[in-house]
Amino acid sequence: MISRRRLLATAAALPLALTATGGTRTTPAPATRALPIPPLDPGRLDAAGVRHFTLTARAGHSRIRTDTLTPTWGYNGSILGPTLRARRGESASLTVTNTLPEATSVHWHGMHVPAAADGGPHQMIAPGATWTPQWRIDQPAATLWYHPHPHGATEKHVYRGLAGLFYLDDDLSDGLDLPHRYGIDDLPVVVADARFTPDGRLDETPTGSYGLLGDTLTVNGAVPGHHDLPATRARLRLLNGTCSRVLNLGFTDDRGFTLIATDGGLLPTPVALTRLHLSPGERAEITVELTPGSAAALHALPVTARTGIDRPERFGFDDSFEVLTLRATPDAPASPALPATLATLPPVDTGQPVTRGFDLEWFMINGAKMDMNRIDLTIPTGATEIWAVTNREDWPHNFHVHDTRFRIRAIDATPPPPHLAGWKDTVYTEPGRTYELALRFTGPADAAHPYMYHCHLLHHEDKGMMGQFLILDPGQAPAFTPTPMDGHPMPMGDNGSGATRGMNGTEADPHSSH
Repeated sequence: MISRRRLLATAAALPLALTATGGTRTTPAPATRALPIPPLDPGRLDAAGVRHFTLTARAGHSRIRTDTLTPTWGYNGSILGPTLRARRGESASLTVTNTLPEATSVHWHGMHVPAAADGGPHQMIAPGATWTPQWRIDQPAATLWYHPHPHGATEKHVYRGLAGLFYLDDDLSDGLDLPHRYGIDDLPVVVADARFTPDGRLDETPTGSYGLLGDTLTVNGAVPGHHDLPATRARLRLLNGTCSRVLNLGFTDDRGFTLIATDGGLLPTPVALTRLHLSPGERAEITVELTPGSAAALHALPVTARTGIDRPERFGFDDSFEVLTLRATPDAPASPALPATLATLPPVDTGQPVTRGFDLEWFMINGAKMDMNRIDLTIPTGATEIWAVTNREDWPHNFHVHDTRFRIRAIDATPPPPHLAGWKDTVYTEPGRTYELALRFTGPADAAHPYMYHCHLLHHEDKGMMGQFLILDPGQAPAFTPTPMDGHPMPMGDNGSGATRGMNGTEADPHSSH
């Protein structure tokens, strides 16, 4: 594993503002601002079972802090976007218009979609243009999200405020006695962070080589606030929507809470926790209990996940922030018992050999940076594969795969803990560790449009820690022809023809130490 300690030691000659977030944060005063709730958009369901949504990416001004108007971007508003909601078995039809001054895209993170509707860097929307993807929803209830994905500019677009949640429901989730009143006891919690210039603008100066790491935490587009809860149980749908920050979430009084779902849906059974790590892009649903008239303060605490770095403050690991204060009303009624079982998950094949290995290192995957003209691997429709993902250095990374969900089969050859045993699409990879992921690729096949896999620390992604794959039917040949668009030229690789080459998905070496 390559260490960056020696490299980082040289950073002492750089200004501190370029190499650190400013040290440990102090705990702010108790929240006095009400938690803003993104509008819920159920779309319009037509007689054919198609649910129609309209999104417009636009520039505006937002009161992230109460005393300042800050220029931001958002969907259908000045910051973030509405919470879209649909059901399994329906089709989703989106009309997405870009009124921004530069090209962008909209990726449906966690959604099983045809590749041409994925919203990755090949589905760019030029300024003034409209994109109209449609797909059938065929996956369990889950808390998903949508965000931009222009290669080389994803971090900037997300940081400016482009993100929103996408809820999926199904019959199973409907039948569970869980908090379900949107914005009342079932709360969207989109966590981001920001830095500000003296005149109140978002500071887009990278923090050293680590990307945009804010010194102010925001929740649903504003500094943290409180929520008055007319119940004794709250369901929090948590999204780490930051560009670079790993969150260690817990309540200041160390009260326990219950994890009921991860990225891709419900867990088999509730899992009791007092702390929960979420890296950028990950989601979790938790429930927390209060007594009438009491309060509970959720904070982001110093990160305790394994790391080899000698200066954890460089990544904000020493920081503490307020996230949300829940205040149960004095007349809040008692809550029923949580369901003992939630969902049935298929077993993971523990005997299948590793199919591919992925080494994360120095903004590269398997020694190669992202090339928009290169397909890194092809996968047969219907294939089940085991991917061994190893963080080869002492920096934090994570790993996200488009289109499909996965289960973590093992971490360093050990079964995952219960809170990581459910469906995932993004996983934090601690330095020096190997994560075996079990994935199934159900298609549909598309020889012309690739999906992505990448680190979701967005600075790393933009710098090249990403690859592309096609799903193909038997005998189908790739037909991928990239086209430059709208000020986002596609970098040419050393095989600039666009021919398929398996650099970023090498076949696993049975003699490899990982």
